[in-house]
Amino acid sequence: MKCFSPALTTQKHLYEFTPSTLVSELKLWKFPTDHRLYETFPIDPKDENIVRQVPNALFSITYPIPFKSGAKLVAVAEEVVSDILDLSPLVSSSKEFLNFVSGKLEIGAAVPLSHRYGGHQFGVWADQLGDGRAVMLGEYVNQKGERWELQLKGSGLTPYSRSGDGRAVVRSSVREFLCSEAMHYLGIPTSRAASLVISNNTVTRDQFYDGHPQRERTAVVLRLARSWFRIGSLEILTYSGETALLRQLVDFVIKDFFPSIDMNDSGKYLAFFQEVVRETAFLIAAWQSVGFAHGVCNTDNFSLLSITIDFGPFGFLDAYDPKFVPNTSDDEHRYSYENQPEVGAFNLEKLRLALLPLLTEDQKTLSSKILLSYGDHYRSRFMDIFRRKLGLETEAGEDDENLVAVLLRMMSDTKADFTMTFRELGEISVDELEHGEIAPKFWSLIELSSHAWFGGWVRLYTKRLQLENQPDERRRALMCSSNPRYILRNWIAQVAVEATEKNNFSVVNKLYKIFQKPFTYQEEAEEMGLASQPPYWASHLKVSCSS
Repeated sequence: MKCFSPALTTQKHLYEFTPSTLVSELKLWKFPTDHRLYETFPIDPKDENIVRQVPNALFSITYPIPFKSGAKLVAVAEEVVSDILDLSPLVSSSKEFLNFVSGKLEIGAAVPLSHRYGGHQFGVWADQLGDGRAVMLGEYVNQKGERWELQLKGSGLTPYSRSGDGRAVVRSSVREFLCSEAMHYLGIPTSRAASLVISNNTVTRDQFYDGHPQRERTAVVLRLARSWFRIGSLEILTYSGETALLRQLVDFVIKDFFPSIDMNDSGKYLAFFQEVVRETAFLIAAWQSVGFAHGVCNTDNFSLLSITIDFGPFGFLDAYDPKFVPNTSDDEHRYSYENQPEVGAFNLEKLRLALLPLLTEDQKTLSSKILLSYGDHYRSRFMDIFRRKLGLETEAGEDDENLVAVLLRMMSDTKADFTMTFRELGEISVDELEHGEIAPKFWSLIELSSHAWFGGWVRLYTKRLQLENQPDERRRALMCSSNPRYILRNWIAQVAVEATEKNNFSVVNKLYKIFQKPFTYQEEAEEMGLASQPPYWASHLKVSCSS
């Protein structure tokens, strides 16, 4: 049976736009005249775009370096363009739009900036990192009063490029564009992507660091976030002894993004830390619920706003394997799927240490206690989400934890598909489950049912459902609104990458449309095999830090 639940899956916009409220020509669209970041924080006094150490500043003025030839607009996220940027989708067909999203056109008097930050990479302090291939074009305040920072990723050399060239290649850019939007529609806090542009310019990349470099075409993504400040933004200031600037930055972040915190409260920094601890726990629980693993969970990739940023070598689970590592560069398996909650705690400890210069001695002790609450926040949100994934709306304590744990163990043992196991449990009826009538279309449940514990688990599950006292239709609707049918699996992203490299942009655009409704059965998605068993070659795909 197809699983439809429009009442539970339809997304409603907070603000309804009419054609008259959208800007129809890019020349009429402007960044605000208050350049807050530029005017608020110290800026690198050097204006040369050369790689260097940058002390006592948060930003360097850096202009995008346009492609020399062959810039082509591959895809546009129309909802981002209209609902966030207030632009008519028709604008995207203009030459001015292409120039803007490829770094060739400046808008108004905005000052383009690259951000200085540091970070712990794979557990080791790496000192200054920064926006090595990203330039923030400006901040846009839309008709809803939201302020968004627009950033080009892959736009060329910056003072923070280290040994790189500041460019991004097609394969990483396609993945970033699709995953940013796919995560949003899955309900995961994330940065957004507005457009994807590719060029005929090439760079040399050794994709798997195995001594086989190749020339690859370059691309650029226009991405958006309410803020790009991350844990590493604070770490670099603490490590460098720039305490006054650290205090200024934290005050700015609290005032702008944590309105519930009283700026006059002497405990505001502890309150800020407590908020980030809780929201980071919630974010990682959400990642786990859709089988997502971030391949580079360094502190420079962890947002202070607890959103998903910097989509590099990420991956979604196919077969459920807790030890799944999406990044072939991660030799020690530090960022495996099962380790991500622990990594969150590690990164938050680094945030705590970065905040120490702002805390009193008593507050330092309290900050350690706040960090200890991370595990409770994570477990609580994890169980809240997984109850819904099983169609449960009430709590039954340890019984629920056991129900989830046994299911995951069976999935691990049988290598059942993570996404489709939960989805098919929502599509099959309780009667069919109880009587063992599993149709061939439920391919993942058939894999799961081979486990010796399956029959016992079904009895536990059906007994637990009796406590819900709800019609089976309600359970199935809840599960179908909580368990996607379509996710950005590595093999799906690879198909899109290969098509794009051949100038076939239809695949990216089809996938973008499909991932806007990941919970809804779609004929086109089924024809593309997006909910079918992954092809045999999918398990051999590799993704690395190289991009």
